[in-house]
Amino acid sequence: MPYDFGCDPQKDTRGKLPESFTAPWSELAMTKTCTCVYHFLVLIWYIFLNYYISQQGEDQRKSKIFLDGGQWKYLTFLNLLLQAIFYGVACLEDVLKRIKGEKDIKFMTTFRDLLFTTLAFPISTFVFLSFWILFLYDRELVYPKALDGIFPVWLNHAMHTSIMPFTLAEVIIRPYCYPQKKKGLTLLALASLAYISRVLWIYSETGTWVYPVFAKLSPVGLTAFFSLSYIFSAGIYLLGEKFNYWKWGDTMQPRKKRK
Repeated sequence: MPYDFGCDPQKDTRGKLPESFTAPWSELAMTKTCTCVYHFLVLIWYIFLNYYISQQGEDQRKSKIFLDGGQWKYLTFLNLLLQAIFYGVACLEDVLKRIKGEKDIKFMTTFRDLLFTTLAFPISTFVFLSFWILFLYDRELVYPKALDGIFPVWLNHAMHTSIMPFTLAEVIIRPYCYPQKKKGLTLLALASLAYISRVLWIYSETGTWVYPVFAKLSPVGLTAFFSLSYIFSAGIYLLGEKFNYWKWGDTMQPRKKRK
């Protein structure tokens, strides 16, 4: 019995599935179980991080950092919430697939794919790359040294480093159906625009920029920075699609509606 990965695999000229998608049932069942356990463990990790950070407001020194917009003004924390939501959906999809079967939860599988391909993968990778590029160039622009005495080193790496291995592992353990490029890039653009609007709104209300780097840019520089940030994230989206193809080939195609 072939394993349904959530897309319709192409068949060869004889109408058979490729060998890579046929395997003993016991092996497939073990793979499904391991994937489900993995998603559950990662979900618990992200729930813990979100809870731990939410408690930091009780510390006077840390509460000052969350003034004027709270923790949700930072893309890093929004990404942690996004990852928790994604892995929650992935866990639910794993469980429902075992209970009801693939055909009865196609909507959940489609939503999981859309959430990962257009938001979870691009934003997580963007946070990882943009943070460490700016940190290595001049950490004061994004994570001032004074924060080392407030946030433990492990938390910094949990927020900005470990997110990348988890994201790459997700690409490796299962294929994802990417939407049409226009649709995927549009959803990513809307998410980017929503966050940029929030950053500008916080500045207009408080006179304080979310990140120190913004204070060093002119209006033209800010426009260029935000534009390049979206281009960068769009490039990550396309790279994720290439990774998916590189790992799983072109045998996985998006579902087509039947007439």
